[in-house]
Amino acid sequence: MKEENCLHAALLCLGMLCYSHALGTERLSHSRPSLHGHHERGKEGQVLHRSKRGWVWNQFFVIEEYTGPDPVLVGRLHSDIDSGDGNIKYILSGEGAGIIFVIDDKSGNIHATKTLDREERAQYTLTAQAVDRNTNRPLEPPSEFIVKVQDINDNPPEFLHENYHANVPERSNVGTSVIQVTASDADDPTYGNSAKLVYSILEGQPYFSVEAQTGIIRTALPNMDREAKEEYHVVIQAKDMGGHMGGLSGTTKVTITLTDVNDNPPKFPQSVYQMSVSEAAVPGEEVGRVKAKDPDIGENGLVAYSIIDGDGMNLFEITTDYETQEGVVKLKKTLDYETKKSYSLKVEAANVHIDPKFISNGPFKDTVTVKIAVEDADEPPVFLKPSYIFEVQENAASGTVVGKVHAKDPDAANSAIRYSIDRHTDLERYFVINAEDGNIKTIKALDREEIAWHNISVFAVEVHKQHQEAKVPVAIKVVDVNDNAPKFAAAYEAFVCENARSNQQFITISADDKDDSANGPRFIFSLPPEIIHNPNFTLRDNRDNTASVLVRREGFSRQQQDMYLLPIVISDGGVPALSSTNTLTVRVCACDGAGALLSCSAEAYALNAGLSTGALIAILACIVILLVIVVLFVTLKRQKKEPLIVFEEEDVRENIITYDDEGGGEEDTEAFDIATLQNPDGINGFIPRKDIKPEYQYLPRPGLRPAPNSVDVDDFINTRIQEADNDPTAPPYDSIQIYGYEGRGSVAGSLSSLESATTDSDLDYDYLQNWGPRFKKLADLYGSKDTFDDDS
Repeated sequence: MKEENCLHAALLCLGMLCYSHALGTERLSHSRPSLHGHHERGKEGQVLHRSKRGWVWNQFFVIEEYTGPDPVLVGRLHSDIDSGDGNIKYILSGEGAGIIFVIDDKSGNIHATKTLDREERAQYTLTAQAVDRNTNRPLEPPSEFIVKVQDINDNPPEFLHENYHANVPERSNVGTSVIQVTASDADDPTYGNSAKLVYSILEGQPYFSVEAQTGIIRTALPNMDREAKEEYHVVIQAKDMGGHMGGLSGTTKVTITLTDVNDNPPKFPQSVYQMSVSEAAVPGEEVGRVKAKDPDIGENGLVAYSIIDGDGMNLFEITTDYETQEGVVKLKKTLDYETKKSYSLKVEAANVHIDPKFISNGPFKDTVTVKIAVEDADEPPVFLKPSYIFEVQENAASGTVVGKVHAKDPDAANSAIRYSIDRHTDLERYFVINAEDGNIKTIKALDREEIAWHNISVFAVEVHKQHQEAKVPVAIKVVDVNDNAPKFAAAYEAFVCENARSNQQFITISADDKDDSANGPRFIFSLPPEIIHNPNFTLRDNRDNTASVLVRREGFSRQQQDMYLLPIVISDGGVPALSSTNTLTVRVCACDGAGALLSCSAEAYALNAGLSTGALIAILACIVILLVIVVLFVTLKRQKKEPLIVFEEEDVRENIITYDDEGGGEEDTEAFDIATLQNPDGINGFIPRKDIKPEYQYLPRPGLRPAPNSVDVDDFINTRIQEADNDPTAPPYDSIQIYGYEGRGSVAGSLSSLESATTDSDLDYDYLQNWGPRFKKLADLYGSKDTFDDDS
């Protein structure tokens, strides 16, 4: 490969040198002719005259990527006025002048000093001019020319993407388009074959092929199976120069994935599945799982399971777990090991989605046999019935048999059973059950009118396995017995007008019976035999469980009799029939001519007939009288709170209360009012009382005189006692007031008892000796003076 590349480079360099020499020769031949024109002989001897011109230009060319040791000769500028004496100077300006392109100002040769890349810049525009070397005077007008960079095959093809990914369905026909890859070449597509690309496949055969001109990849083999191989790696090459030797190339990788189609039916890996389940399992419990394998994926691999045959179709069901693609066998109904010990099922697995193009690969389903063994379990007792309903008559004697429940052990051991009543359902203990045979009996009498139904629960427990128990509800209906006599449906109270007419109905009554309808209605109403010919009222049975009471005579008088008691007998339809006598109270009331109630006893006001105008006026009058009484009572209460004696000024009363230690506590007190002593000047003044109005004006007696300022206390007190005794306005009780008053300006000393021990006193305290041992101390204190005097 290296030798081939070296040879290719040598040939390329040789071709460039030959091409450059040919161009130089061509350009030199295009130089301007002599200024002196010449004649050329044309056809048929005609002489042609060629006109003069300063420059004759063609495009100059320079090969890109030249890497020789010397600058590349692009071309030569020459004017026909140049005689070769060196007086003409050539000047080059424009794009790249002096940097890329340089000119010999004497000979006019143009050289490229740098390597050019056409892919960077394809051409340059330059301006050439001939001037006098000495004066720089232009000898000819400037002229533009173009230098084109000649392309060489120096760029390999490049793909748009380094890696491609594509999908194609498995089992696709040969030639099915997979993907198109595209490459580009930076070389000049208009010159030679440098940019002419050809595609080929380097890897991926024989499964895929590629179109040489378009780059479209297609399938090359039929029936490619995803389940055998899912992914393929393909390498595509793009080569320029039309794919000929010497061209450059580029490659890309294409990853092709086969997508799935439903071309495989599901298959069970085994023909029989063995499972087991306990007879104690509850419906909905999982028994086992089966799985049919389908190599397809996605919706093409979805499998649905169903039971299509077998003796356990009604006891088992199967569902599909779409996450694991398994068939889940579940229990549908409870099992009994003692009845049947094994079951067989035929399960089918089928694809959910089927592709019609591959229907010939079917059928897309498979079947398998599932055998299920039932395991024995220690089961609790089972009652023969899910519930029991018994009947018993009310008032039945204690020990009456209500009914019998029965349970058995479903296991092969057939253990003995013991029965009991759940006492939470029979708190009053009406019933008892025989623990061995299950007979339920009453303990005490039942009353249907209290409880019509008794709902209890009975337990059944295995004798040797107490944890194995069952529970059954038992409903006991109490059958009615006619043991309640009918009574009035309400507390009836009738009213009859004084002017009632004969045979006038004034009330309709009905009855109520606590017994059942079989022993209750129909009701029969009648009057007792002893008053069957009652002169005042009669009874009519309406035969609809009601009766009407009618007036037998005309004219009633409240003054003679305002109330009647009418006994009524009510019998029921039971066997035997029961009856009761109920009393209807009939009140006589005053009515107007239309029969409207005017006045009656107090109870009559509760009727819906309404109140007359006179009754309303009487009620209002009573209310007004009550309000007046209340106002008077409140007024008197307020007056009692005011002081009994009117003082001109506010008086502050002082009470001296003494307690007798020998007496009976707080009741044994004496009050001394000294308010009078505070104003000795007003002893003869008259102070009126507010609680008593005097019949005559009080006048002081003639014998009484106003006391002087130095009034004697003894006279003052006596005077007050006489006034109190003779005062008609004083309260009707006796009172004694004791005052200690010294008077104004008295020359006497203090009356205080604190100094009584040092003053002479003519009082005799010998009587204290006769008052008993309790007063001995006082007798010793106050009687010592006489004893002392006697001793002296």
